[in-house]
Amino acid sequence: MREANHDAAFGCRQEMERIVKQIRTVWPDVKIVLRGDSGFCRNELMSWCESNGVDFVFGLARNKRLRKIIGQQMHEATVQWKQTGKPARVFTDFLHSTKKTKTGGWDRQRRVAAKAEHIDGKENPRFVVTSLTSERWAARALYEELYCERGDMENRIKEQFSLFADRVSAETMRANQLRLYLSAVAYILVSGLRRVGLKGTELAQAQVSTIRTKLLKIGAQIRISVRKVWVSMASSYPWQGIYQQVWSNLRC
Repeated sequence: MREANHDAAFGCRQEMERIVKQIRTVWPDVKIVLRGDSGFCRNELMSWCESNGVDFVFGLARNKRLRKIIGQQMHEATVQWKQTGKPARVFTDFLHSTKKTKTGGWDRQRRVAAKAEHIDGKENPRFVVTSLTSERWAARALYEELYCERGDMENRIKEQFSLFADRVSAETMRANQLRLYLSAVAYILVSGLRRVGLKGTELAQAQVSTIRTKLLKIGAQIRISVRKVWVSMASSYPWQGIYQQVWSNLRC
């Protein structure tokens, strides 16, 4: 949690330093690659990574200068699109450094991989900056196989919104942080339910919102006796079989 008047990457270098230190305490030789969108493309974080043996691949916001650099590739993609009528991609990479401004700039040249794409009659260029070499990751593989895979990680983050992680309207940061902690705990529990309880069912890959609606948010009659609590669900409940399977999986 942080106030809204900070940069998107505010505090990320300190957090990465803390996390990487903890990881390397247990696995000192592990290879670490940071992957994030353009909000994390900051010189402070990239320089720290380069000084501490941590690789990175971050999105890089497009601008006129970058578009000019890949002009030839964009032309090739446009020609291919006109010939086939299908989306066309041409990849390239180059060394690049940003211009220094009042808000800062890069302190060295870095490798930028670019996707020159023409789709639906318009240009759609994308850029990523990385410490990984072209010998290890060619431009196409770097973008399509490594960088774009972060989209699945974002889906996991978005799932927390189904567990009310976006309700941070309390008066104090402490209260909002507690709400976020509770949402994170709820996600861990539902994720465990999906991994263990729903294994082998049609909901084994379901989103949190689907699990919550179909398996948890159901009507029932509660009867409490001296020795037992009875939960009676309607006989018309459509996912009785899955509920039974979850119960069996969790008992094991």
